[in-house]
Amino acid sequence: MQPVYAARPGAPAAVAANPQETFDTGSKPDYPTGTVALATGSWTLADAVLGSSDADHKDGTQAVRLQQRGTLTMDFYLPDGAATVTVQHAIYGADASSSWELWAQSEACNCNKWTKVGNTVFTTSATLQAVSFSPNIPGRVKFEIRKTSGGAARLNIDDFAVTDYSGAQPSATNDNLALGNPSGAVTDLNSPNNYLLVKPQYVVGYSRDQGKPNWVSWHIDSSDRNGIDRQDTFRNDPSLPDGWYQVQSTSYTGSGFDRGHNCPSADRTSSIENNSATFFMTNMMPQAPNNNQKTWADLENYSRTFLPGNEVYVVCGSYGKGGTGSAGYMETIDQGRVTVPNRTWKVIVILPVGTNDVARITANTRVIAVDMPNANTIDLDWGTYRTTVDAIEASSGLDLLSNLPLDVQAALEAKTDAGPTQAPVGAAQ
Repeated sequence: MQPVYAARPGAPAAVAANPQETFDTGSKPDYPTGTVALATGSWTLADAVLGSSDADHKDGTQAVRLQQRGTLTMDFYLPDGAATVTVQHAIYGADASSSWELWAQSEACNCNKWTKVGNTVFTTSATLQAVSFSPNIPGRVKFEIRKTSGGAARLNIDDFAVTDYSGAQPSATNDNLALGNPSGAVTDLNSPNNYLLVKPQYVVGYSRDQGKPNWVSWHIDSSDRNGIDRQDTFRNDPSLPDGWYQVQSTSYTGSGFDRGHNCPSADRTSSIENNSATFFMTNMMPQAPNNNQKTWADLENYSRTFLPGNEVYVVCGSYGKGGTGSAGYMETIDQGRVTVPNRTWKVIVILPVGTNDVARITANTRVIAVDMPNANTIDLDWGTYRTTVDAIEASSGLDLLSNLPLDVQAALEAKTDAGPTQAPVGAAQ
């Protein structure tokens, strides 16, 4: 039986509204699994204590200290859902860095299933840092923090704060990043391989050391297409930070790989400026010609056939190292400055034209996910490569569709599309 630790004398009673837990009112001095009464309710701490030593980095008098693969779990459901969760975290004392994750369980699923929220967090600082998540879960929900790095390094967690869902979801219309930032990319020089490039036409999570995007995200509706000719203005991207290598228009020459668009030229034909923006090399990946010009292109064309009655959200990218182009197998090109990916993937979300798009996506929305080999021997039928969003996430390490409510995410990401792969005769492309 797990020990139960009482609240400190004078501790306030649990509150009904979604609160902030400061971890200052309970007592748990031992690492074995046990429950403790805190201001917000009962929590279970496994391989964890409530620490108050000088080495515990804390906002008040105490913080949770997790060791090994410790966990911190709510034993109660928050009544009003969760739009955002903010957590303070730091290494314990002068310990090495740790990694951890936030998981959520919705009472509505009636399944005791935990779902990961957002990206894995890496704690490297001895000063408390705030990290925010956007679970967007309506109804009763509880959370768990899981230390994933194991080992001797310990981790402090403090000030766990939740904002009510209150029936509101992100209101996003024609926002290229409406469905979420798949890698938590930021425009920060300290994050060169997860660097956020925001353009009016699309958003990129860029890797400096690979010389290509990790992912690109964009939205398309009929207003994005107006018959402007393809500009073919392949060029380096001067918006990259000073001192970074800028992949050139000639960097792929003689490699046997195409300058493969992530956000395609034909999705941006409303103006010369918008079309030309798709030719920045930060929007390119080395693609085997038969992948780029045939299978991938056919899927691009198919996605545009849903216009004008629908709008489409797309996120795509590549992962792995080593592909086979027209000149054979290569792992890098441009003197090692551009990585040739092993796989190319894409996720397409289709919904009728409207407003408040994220709120209109349901478990029945059509989502097409594909994961293709970057090889010239590729099957020409893109439908052959349909898979689940979950599978792409597992392979790429990304968190896709993260702005959707968790129950909708879980339903959509587990399904493999079985819809048609050919548009009706006469449909626009």
